[in-house]
Amino acid sequence: MSETAGGKHRQRSYVSALQVAERAGVSRSAVSRTFTEGASVSAATRKRVIEAAEALGYHVNHLARGLIQDRSNIVSLVATDLNTPYQAGLIHALTSRLQRAGKVAMVINTSGQTQSVEKALRQTLEYRADATVVLSGQPPGSLIQTCLTNGQHVIMLNRDDAVPGPDRLMVTNRAAAREAFLHLQAAGCRQIALVASEVGTASVVAREEAFVAAAAEAGTTVQVAHFGPTTYASGRALGRQMLARPQRPDGVFCVTDLLACGFMDAARSEFGLSIPDDLCVIGFDDIEQAGWSSFDLTTFRQPIDQIAARIISLLDEPPPPGTQREPIAFPAELIWRRSVRGTRR
Repeated sequence: MSETAGGKHRQRSYVSALQVAERAGVSRSAVSRTFTEGASVSAATRKRVIEAAEALGYHVNHLARGLIQDRSNIVSLVATDLNTPYQAGLIHALTSRLQRAGKVAMVINTSGQTQSVEKALRQTLEYRADATVVLSGQPPGSLIQTCLTNGQHVIMLNRDDAVPGPDRLMVTNRAAAREAFLHLQAAGCRQIALVASEVGTASVVAREEAFVAAAAEAGTTVQVAHFGPTTYASGRALGRQMLARPQRPDGVFCVTDLLACGFMDAARSEFGLSIPDDLCVIGFDDIEQAGWSSFDLTTFRQPIDQIAARIISLLDEPPPPGTQREPIAFPAELIWRRSVRGTRR
């Protein structure tokens, strides 16, 4: 590999284990044992190797070693909406734990075109990633199957694909959505609505379906609106649209907190509505902003730390070939704040 410096190309050189061995006056295998955890090497040899490595600026080529050992310690994280608070928090929790476990995270943004996502996923196979953790509704099941076929351990969060092989972790999206409807109904809301983006991830679709089903069982029809990406701006746009209607909603379940924050700001600043007196709002995720005094949003908390910890434990215990483990369920905890009238049911 070359670099340009002062208009001239120079070859970048890397210090090899053989150079360290020659400087330390030991064998090449002694260098390898020195940097292999648990390997046998005398204290004197270890000292000479470490001193030589530090003097030369040597770093172990873990990728090359992983290819020899058929294990790279690379874990790819496949996600969309990376700029949203929930997804950013989840990736932060996962990458922190992966680093402590001695693993390297490779993040793949699936917000782009399908072709670029497929190319990025195939790169994880070329780099011999040990596992792929799918944190979003994309990519399609066919690409997940490609990872499985190539021997990767696949872990999926909040996806219900009928693909045998992956470990699956599920938040109780449907149960939480049903509970959200019951709370709005108990608060006396009669014009109830659901607000969602156009990003049809499995978790968001599950929340919408369960909320609408709960309303139907209660003999109520809910207004459902979708708009754009899962952002604050989309929530605000939906607020302008829905609250301008003659029969505007007086109770809203937003499938994410970010949408809820935008919706609430539109209600107050553009329509002069009071929350919760004129409008009750429930969100989902319990992002940091939900607890700010300007929102004080009643929401459902996804247990990010517990999810991240379980994913790390699964990486060390992949399922035996040809087996399918039961999905692991995490309850979404209701966090009661002041965006809904009355008290918790």
